[in-house]
Amino acid sequence: MSKSQVFWTDFHATPNENLLQKMRRLIERAGFARLPMDGKFVAIKIHFGEKGNLAFVRPNFARVLVDATREHGGKPFLTDANTLYVGSRKNALDHLDVAYLNGFNPFTLGCHVIIADGLKGTDETIVPVKGQYVTEAKIGRAITDADVLITLTHVKMHECAGLGGVLKNIGMGCGSRAGKMEMHSSSKPEVDRNECIGCRACAKTCAHDAVSFDEKGKASIDKSKCAGCGRCIGRCPKDAVCASFDEKFEILNKKICEYSLAVVQGRPHFHVALVVDVSPFCDCHAENDVPVVPDVGIFASFDPIALDLACANAINAQPVIPNSALADKQTHGDYFTAMHPSTSWRTIVEYGEEIGLGSTDYDLIKI
Repeated sequence: MSKSQVFWTDFHATPNENLLQKMRRLIERAGFARLPMDGKFVAIKIHFGEKGNLAFVRPNFARVLVDATREHGGKPFLTDANTLYVGSRKNALDHLDVAYLNGFNPFTLGCHVIIADGLKGTDETIVPVKGQYVTEAKIGRAITDADVLITLTHVKMHECAGLGGVLKNIGMGCGSRAGKMEMHSSSKPEVDRNECIGCRACAKTCAHDAVSFDEKGKASIDKSKCAGCGRCIGRCPKDAVCASFDEKFEILNKKICEYSLAVVQGRPHFHVALVVDVSPFCDCHAENDVPVVPDVGIFASFDPIALDLACANAINAQPVIPNSALADKQTHGDYFTAMHPSTSWRTIVEYGEEIGLGSTDYDLIKI
């Protein structure tokens, strides 16, 4: 079997070719034109950045993919799914506010922005998948309705997954609220009774009669009845209902892989990753720390496993930036584990290869 190909270019530019032109040349060399896009709906999956976080991928790079897709006959749209945690992207309206604030709007992009799982994170498609932990993945409907998937990923470190890369962008990023809860939690939602105001919005949206109230009007959830759909999380006006976030990190990473498989199986897909502003934590934080290593470049491949591994290897090959969060840690050549020792980023690439998402055997080709 031939090796997977990962193409990359550094961030050097010349008066004759700027970075956006260089990125266009990179994706075309990587085979972008082989995607069957003519007349098709093309989802470009991206993280729009949390409010206050400035490490997200600039919209200018997304525009390169939009323009290239249109030139090849495709109908592109940028998309992401709502968050499980309480924040500025919990519902589609707030999510769009943040996307527009960070520059992701139809005027700068040349295409529409669609929140994949709808207004409250409940617009999903149940996708069968042969996984060890997941048999029915809950994927944002706009993702499953698309004919082609392209991802644009900001590669960074992650406190739960270890590596915030392509598979994290696909698996966790495409899951609906219920899907994200399935990946993050081994149990059902919980109610912070100090925050609960007894409005009963959670009970009104529950289809399984799992919510009850005590003499003070405070809600509680019967986990034996709860189906784990997460609708109550989206409906609570005080953010008193929340996921437990109690899944073991190794299983979390495997679930991310299984959700990724549900998204890409039977669908043409292509992936671009930027190793720039490599922050120590997820872009879902409302802040970003200084980068831990110098900027490396732009990577592209049809193989998400090879791409994640190539980006991780490139990061580990860089010098640590002084005064960064990684500066005082004993790295032993593995910056991700040094930064987040409670999780192993290698689980994603190893398990992903095991279930057929791609290969860890790759050729790195510089453009």
